[in-house]
Amino acid sequence: MKKVLVIRFSSIGDIVLTTPVVRILKTQLDDAQVHFCTKKQFASLFDDNPYVDKVHVLGDKLDDLISSLKKENFDYIIDLHSNLRTRIIKLKLGKKAYTFDKLNLKKWLYVNFKLDVMPNKHIVDRYVDTLKPLGLKMDALGLDYFIPEQYAYNADWLPENFQRGFVAVVIGASYATKRLPTDKIIQLCDQISAPIVLIGGPSDKEEADKIESFFDNDSSPVNTENRLFELGKRSIIFNAVGKFNLHQSAALVKQAKFVFSHDTGFMHIAAAFKKECFTIWGNTTPELGMYPYRTKFTIFEVKNLKCRPCSKIGFDKCPKGHFKCMNDQKFDFYLPNIQ
Repeated sequence: MKKVLVIRFSSIGDIVLTTPVVRILKTQLDDAQVHFCTKKQFASLFDDNPYVDKVHVLGDKLDDLISSLKKENFDYIIDLHSNLRTRIIKLKLGKKAYTFDKLNLKKWLYVNFKLDVMPNKHIVDRYVDTLKPLGLKMDALGLDYFIPEQYAYNADWLPENFQRGFVAVVIGASYATKRLPTDKIIQLCDQISAPIVLIGGPSDKEEADKIESFFDNDSSPVNTENRLFELGKRSIIFNAVGKFNLHQSAALVKQAKFVFSHDTGFMHIAAAFKKECFTIWGNTTPELGMYPYRTKFTIFEVKNLKCRPCSKIGFDKCPKGHFKCMNDQKFDFYLPNIQ
């Protein structure tokens, strides 16, 4: 038996992008036992993953984690995070390790000098390249996301007029510069001719309530484009933000006919379910290699902005102050009748 430790501490999207690695290790390496190490808040992502035998969590003390890992006596370590803590873990465990190349220099050149020297290769394929020394290779299955049975979609979650089909709109993202302003999300929703389920985490609830309020009331407090009022249109909105846990929200995404999302974890969850995605890009760009994997997708972005990308991750506010990468977004798309 070969015992393998895969390390990726965060975040939701990045961990979903590593799922082909654990699957390939489990299915292609003879008699493999696959362990995964991540932060406590992300451990539930492996609740029902059949390719992961055990999850180890990083708590407050790295030494406690290392002591626990030493007892496992791993044969190999697959480091998909590659930071100071993973270097310490690899040093302390003293086992054969294979480390993901984060291409930090190329990212720095792209972000700071707009020199796009990034490889034309998705990060998932680059993750799997880390396994090449073991004689393992990419399969044809794409990303995985397993929803525990107790969190599977239930029709009672949504009103009756959503039962024939709906579109999921993911309003959140980890950084403000990855998210549309509220008025732009309203504009987007107004162009969707189908029932809409808003998806997001607890931190997105205030924004979700504003969007819901706009479409529920003529006297909306949200400042948006006058033409929305002139058209007299009102999308049908169900606000699921803050009402469901991560797995249940993923189940809603799985049930959706189409998914609109920023560059965020739910974009990758949607790709795991092979959903057609409409992706909205602000300070980051698809050229960084994290666009929807092996599923049909459309990109909304403001091209030819000299300041993009301004970060490989994001900021709390636009460094230039104008936020043109989101404020100047145009939404040109067609959705077939889904009901």
